Amino acid sequence: MRVGIPKETATGETRVAAVPDSITKLGRIWRTGLEVVIERGAGAASGFLDEQYEAKGAMLVDRSEALAAPLVLAVNPPDPAELAEGTTLVCMADPLREPARIQALAERRLTCFSLELLPRISRAQSMDVLSSMANVAGYKAVLLAAARAPKLFPLMMTAAGTVRPAKVFVLGVGVAGLQAIATAKRLGAMVEAYDLRPETKEQVESLGARFIEFDLGVEQEAGAVYAKELTEDQKQLQASLMAKVIQAADIVITTAQVPGRRAPMLIPADVVAGMKPGSVIVDMAADSGGNCALSEPGREVIEHGVIVIGPANLPASVANTTSQLYANNLVAYLGALVKEGEIAIDLEDEVVREPMVCRGGEVTNERVKEALK
Repeated sequence: MRVGIPKETATGETRVAAVPDSITKLGRIWRTGLEVVIERGAGAASGFLDEQYEAKGAMLVDRSEALAAPLVLAVNPPDPAELAEGTTLVCMADPLREPARIQALAERRLTCFSLELLPRISRAQSMDVLSSMANVAGYKAVLLAAARAPKLFPLMMTAAGTVRPAKVFVLGVGVAGLQAIATAKRLGAMVEAYDLRPETKEQVESLGARFIEFDLGVEQEAGAVYAKELTEDQKQLQASLMAKVIQAADIVITTAQVPGRRAPMLIPADVVAGMKPGSVIVDMAADSGGNCALSEPGREVIEHGVIVIGPANLPASVANTTSQLYANNLVAYLGALVKEGEIAIDLEDEVVREPMVCRGGEVTNERVKEALK
C-alpha cells in the first residue's frame, strides 16, 4: 500500500495531514508493505521539516506523485482533477456546507471519507476531528480576545489601586465553548456561559463559571451533542433576554453553530451598539454566517467602539498542535478502516459507513444528498 500526503493549498491553511511521528504509527497499522510518500514542503508551515519525515521512513516526492497514491490523506480535499480515478481520499471535506464539492469528487469516481460525519460515539472519540479542532479553537479565541481587549483579564491588587477582573460571556457550551471557559478562567476572568442544553450547566459550573439560564419555552434533547435549532420567535426572545448579559460583559465569545446550516444570529447590531466601548466579540461562527450581525470572516470590525473579530480557520493558527492532533485522528480512523493491510469498506460499521460521502461515481451519504437538493 502507498499512502500519499499532499501539501495543503487552500488560502490560509497551514496544517498537514501527517506529522513525522504519525508515519511510524501508520506503519504499525499495515505492519509490512506500507510506503508513505509526502509532497516536499508539506509540513513546513506547521513546523515539520522534510528531513524529519525522511528520518521516519517517508519518501519525499512532487505533488503529482503524492496525489497518485491509492490512498490520499489530506486536511482539505485536493482538486478532484489532481486525483486518479479510484483513489481513496480521507479528509475534512465540509460536506454539508459544500455538497457540490462532494458531487465533483463522485464524478471523478473517487471514494471519499469526510471525517466531520463520524458518529459521536465512544468508539470514535479518538477519531473525532471536530472535537480536536474545536478544543484548540476555543483556546485560541480567548487569547485573541485577551490580546485585543483594552483591559486585563485577572484581578490585580496594586499600590495604585485594585484592577477588577474582566467579565467574559461564552455563548455555546460545546467543546470549543468549554475550552474557552477554561482558558478565560485560567487567565483570571469572571466567566459566565449560556447554552440551550440544560445538562451543560453542570459542565460550566465544574469549570468555575456561572451558568446563565433563560426560559425560551423549548426542551432540548438530553445528551444531544448539538443544540436543537430555535424557531424565529424563540431566537428573538433569546436575543432579548441575552442583550443585558452581553452588554454587561467585557468579552463575548460566540461558538453556536448548526451542522450544515447557517449559524444562528445571537447578537444583533443594536445589541452591539449598547455594549461598552472597548468591549470585544470573538465570533467563532463567522465562517458559517456568524453569531453576530457585524462579524465578517477573517476580519476585525470596529463599530460603536466595540471590536468584533471574525477569525477564519482558528485551528490553522496553531498548526503545529492541530496537525499533530489531526494526524492522530487519521491514524485512529485508519485503524478501523484498514483490515489485514487492505482498505475494508464494511457498511455494517457506522464508523466506516457514515463518513463515506461518495463511492463508485455516486454520492452515498444521505445527509449530503439532501444538502445537494
